[in-house]
Amino acid sequence: MSDTLEILLTNDDGIDSTGIRALHDALAEHANVTVVAPANDQSACGRSISHAVDVREHELGYAVEGTPADCVVAGLAELGPEPDLVVAGCNRGANLGEYVLGRSGTISAAVEAAFFDVPAIATSLYVPLGDITFDELEVEPADFEEATRVTSYLAEHALEAGIFEHAAYLNVNVPLPDTDPAPIEITQPSKRYEMDAERNGGAVHLTDRIWESMDPETIPDPEGTDRRAVAEGRISISPLTAPHSTNHHEALEALAETYLETVTAASR
Repeated sequence: MSDTLEILLTNDDGIDSTGIRALHDALAEHANVTVVAPANDQSACGRSISHAVDVREHELGYAVEGTPADCVVAGLAELGPEPDLVVAGCNRGANLGEYVLGRSGTISAAVEAAFFDVPAIATSLYVPLGDITFDELEVEPADFEEATRVTSYLAEHALEAGIFEHAAYLNVNVPLPDTDPAPIEITQPSKRYEMDAERNGGAVHLTDRIWESMDPETIPDPEGTDRRAVAEGRISISPLTAPHSTNHHEALEALAETYLETVTAASR
């Protein structure tokens, strides 16, 4: 990683989170890092965007009263130097599966960068919950050792290797550090979806039941998926594109051709 490499760093956990500090300190050893991150936790906000956001200076860079997408637009268009790479993270909690891609603020920051034609890396840390809830989850700087190591490696090598000629961004999910570095597996987002809802009086409680079946011995996700790789202790990297592609659909084209004829006849 050269001293001239420019990185825009953001997240969705907020600028004071442990993960962004750990990633900043690791990347700043070898690159110029500009931090533009939400002032507060913006988890699961997707690509929500604002018309105007307040900005204040922070010891790491800029704290924005807005979303990760706001931060990327503000950072790329106004607040920071033109970066070679956008990095989002490191998120406290994994971002796994197709259904998460549009929900996660961390991944949405990378997608926003892709629309600017700036390559991006979104990094998240998988922490098994066991008997605790996500709100009770606590992480220490040492927990991000594997995540900062692989993100620094990708920032150093991916651009020159031509990775972003074929991918707009990388969705990276990392297990907790072990004695030895974890191997990398190139994956696809899992297609599993197990959201559930239960009414309790005047409220409806939404539950993501996927996290109840992350035991590596019994996990149902197939080989080659991000969720299986991380559950079994490997680093998952999914090379993804944006914007979303569309498929040629003859049946839909045929339906479109009969639209005017049908609605004209119905109006007579």
